Amino acid sequence: MSKRALLEVIALDAEDAVAAQAGGADRLELVTDMAADGLTPSRADFAAIRAAVDIPLRVMLRLADGFAAGDVAELVRRARELRAEGADEFVLGFLDETGAADMGAVEAVVDALDGCRWTFHRAIDRAADRDALRKQLADLPGLDTYLTAGAAGGVDEGLPTLVAEAARGGEPGYGPTVLVGGGLRLEHLPRLRGAGLEAFHIGGAARPQGWGGPLSSEAVAAWRTALDTH
Repeated sequence: MSKRALLEVIALDAEDAVAAQAGGADRLELVTDMAADGLTPSRADFAAIRAAVDIPLRVMLRLADGFAAGDVAELVRRARELRAEGADEFVLGFLDETGAADMGAVEAVVDALDGCRWTFHRAIDRAADRDALRKQLADLPGLDTYLTAGAAGGVDEGLPTLVAEAARGGEPGYGPTVLVGGGLRLEHLPRLRGAGLEAFHIGGAARPQGWGGPLSSEAVAAWRTALDTH
């Protein structure tokens, strides 16, 4: 029997975090400004969320919409500030103009994380070569997860890639967990679980009223139930 699947939910504030944990989330991804697809939250917001829940928190490190790093010194400063506040898991991902991993930016930020665990986010879905990107990043400390839909267009488009990559778990670059997210729907779960995938990420799916409305613990619970029965 498959082990319990991990359910990660996007949270914008402490109220979201409490509702997500109540619904059965195993971990939260903390962001601000979903209009820009999720940016780094403030130190104060992290502290409030950390005080409100006791499940793991992964904090986004991203200064602007898109996958360019921008001001690397500012990214490093924000990472160190969040570390000082107690953050110990992170999310990041930067591409250069060729669509390869921006190793200068990634390495600088990872160095500031001081060995913390981190997710390379959906920048992989915009990479020129997914396999090459995985091999670029393979030796970086702390990398334990790729958040991916399998394709830029979302899970509908990326399902075959997700299934194929799940089967490559023992190969160089394929050790990190595949965290499936990006247009993920409940009807995708049977095929994904059948392929052995064990980690799932939702954002808008937990918000029936959209990003302007509250996070629904009932919606999270529906995902928790679906994962536990597949």
